[in-house]
Amino acid sequence: MALPIRICDAAKHVGDEVILRGWLYGRTDKGRLQFLLVRDGTGVMQAVVLEGSVPPEAFAAARRVSQESSLIVCGMVRQDRRAPGGYELAVSNLEIVQLAQEYPIQPKEHGVDFLMDWRHLWIRSPRQAAILRVRAHIIRAIRNWLDEHGFVNADTPIITPSACEGTTTLFPIDYFGAPAYLTQSGQLYNEATAMALGKVYAFGPTFRAEKSKTRRHLTEFWMVEPEMAYADLEENMRVAEELVSHVVQSTLQHCQRELQELERDTKPLERVCPPFPRLHYDEAVRLLNEWGVPLEWGDDFGAPHETAIGEHFDKPVLVHRYPAKVKAFYMQPDPDRPELSLSVDMIAPEGYGEIVGGGQRIHDLALLERRLQEHGLPREAYEWYLDLRRYGSVPHSGFGLGLERTVAWICGLQHIRETIPFPRTLGRVWP
Repeated sequence: MALPIRICDAAKHVGDEVILRGWLYGRTDKGRLQFLLVRDGTGVMQAVVLEGSVPPEAFAAARRVSQESSLIVCGMVRQDRRAPGGYELAVSNLEIVQLAQEYPIQPKEHGVDFLMDWRHLWIRSPRQAAILRVRAHIIRAIRNWLDEHGFVNADTPIITPSACEGTTTLFPIDYFGAPAYLTQSGQLYNEATAMALGKVYAFGPTFRAEKSKTRRHLTEFWMVEPEMAYADLEENMRVAEELVSHVVQSTLQHCQRELQELERDTKPLERVCPPFPRLHYDEAVRLLNEWGVPLEWGDDFGAPHETAIGEHFDKPVLVHRYPAKVKAFYMQPDPDRPELSLSVDMIAPEGYGEIVGGGQRIHDLALLERRLQEHGLPREAYEWYLDLRRYGSVPHSGFGLGLERTVAWICGLQHIRETIPFPRTLGRVWP
């Protein structure tokens, strides 16, 4: 009795009669021999159909089956080093489930806009499928590390009454007649759950309405946000570098086939382990000006500055203590230099920019009240947040790691739009 298997498990079934359920990726017509490339979501396998070895109707089906038709193939698994993946199927029967119309994505060069218009089909290609499998593993690795290190998953609202980092990059919505926003971060709520549970993380979609068209920006993206009570900036940086190192090394171990499909040079990733270089903002400004990437002290980094720093180090870099004026209202000032904040950004090597941003939060009620006033934020919307400083306030820290930027770096992608199944950018909300 033939058993249904997945292509990724073919090596375990050499000599067995099996059933593959999938789609036709490609076909080569050699007359009495038909070579079908069948994909099932876990891999691609060559299925060899020999006239006379299958029922006549099965051979006729093999000759007329079109690209991306769904089909069920029966046969014996055999080892063949010439075949994709090293195994092939000697077909004994074949059934077309649905005969596909002429497929719009052909094996030729297509423009990115065309491929994005057909994103719902483009994700079937081996390269795009490999990226999405790496993404899934990275999510699993992040959750595993946090769960194993005492963090509790406590997800936060997507609809919020107030801004986390300022109102200019929010998507407003009408919430039953009242103003509300799609979240740009779950961090404020993370602070509340951290005071209840000690160490927490939220993992979900976030939304930024900034009108940016760069290769590093999406308007909808996913972020993991750990938050820790009784933690300072140094502890925050240690946790961030250990988490990122684990994610990279776990991906190297478990996604070798996918990284090969992407032709990713893994040598730079093999060097990613603690400790990461640490750069004070003062030193970063000095180095950038030496390298010919000018930056005035007091200004925030732009893409050229992040790229320059990332290209001068072979590991992620932790840049810390940015000027308070360029960071969010809740960032704790440096006690030695109040014009600086106890903030940190992690900049990925190879020019991939910032992948982590965070720092130590203000825990003093009076100071936080002043910051809200200085930033022109409506106090009534933040009264619940101020309560966290009225009832058992403690020093606490956290950060956000952007999933898509991390996937782009680990996969070696040129543009962030390939890192998510259906990207939302300034000019695209379809499909």
